[in-house]
Amino acid sequence: MKHFLSIESLAGPEIGALVDEGLRLKARRGPDPGFCPLAAQIWAMLFTKSSTRTRVSFEVGIRELGGQVMFLSGQDLQLDRGEPIRDTARVLGRMLDGAIIRTFGQDEVEEFALHSGIPTINALTDEEHPCQILADLLTIRERLGGWEGRVLAFFGDGDCNMARSWMWASARLGFELRIAAPKGFQPPRAFLERVGGNIACTEEAMDAAAGADVLYTDVWVSMGKEEEGADRIAAMEPFQLNGELVERAAAGALVMHCLPAYRGKEISGELLELHASTIFDQAENRLHAQKAVLVSLAAGGPDGGRRT
Repeated sequence: MKHFLSIESLAGPEIGALVDEGLRLKARRGPDPGFCPLAAQIWAMLFTKSSTRTRVSFEVGIRELGGQVMFLSGQDLQLDRGEPIRDTARVLGRMLDGAIIRTFGQDEVEEFALHSGIPTINALTDEEHPCQILADLLTIRERLGGWEGRVLAFFGDGDCNMARSWMWASARLGFELRIAAPKGFQPPRAFLERVGGNIACTEEAMDAAAGADVLYTDVWVSMGKEEEGADRIAAMEPFQLNGELVERAAAGALVMHCLPAYRGKEISGELLELHASTIFDQAENRLHAQKAVLVSLAAGGPDGGRRT
């Protein structure tokens, strides 16, 4: 694997192998001077979107694997002043061993990977959030033993980056996915046809929850959508993840949220606290899943992950 850009670009066995590696790294976490796959490497994090979990988990992960890391916000880069991403990539590729990018356009991450010549990780775009999906799959493996034969129901904005990432995961791994969303927030038919897989869309939240093994939600107002906030909240109110939906789900169903959570909107405060153990396992598992990606890229990137 040379880059980690999307769930779409991975095969099912590759996803499973990364989850397995993340579990191994979680089990062996701690001081281990004999295991430093990023030793003498310097990675940069280019973030034009703010974050808590993504930044902390990557910075900790790189350091635990023996590497060094620098953080560059939008104000630290020339991109906002008109420099093409390919020029930034050509410069940084001569100085760094890898890059982690959190931005708006998926095309920016892919263009950086093309022109930089160094391993590149998508830490979130408007199109996909592959690091979060990997951590969530790791959590499902821990809690339920796997995703084979399972049903995951997603509630809220059915065309956001998390929903799209789950659709690709469903197609690649073969589990059933149900998207419960208002009519105006359903994934486009052309996208569903491109993805394939066992995916059903509905405007009835209760139908989506019936017998599901995992109930999943995300914020209703993503970064960059603030001007639509009032309309989004009004439209998605019937799709709140709450106790009534859990009662419709399979016994022992997981309640998951990728955070940050807005209690009383996409999830009830009571339900979040009842399932906090699972939800904050998800947050911790960002560290372990992303370390698995870093280890894989260090082993299989251009020149073994080293800059030239």
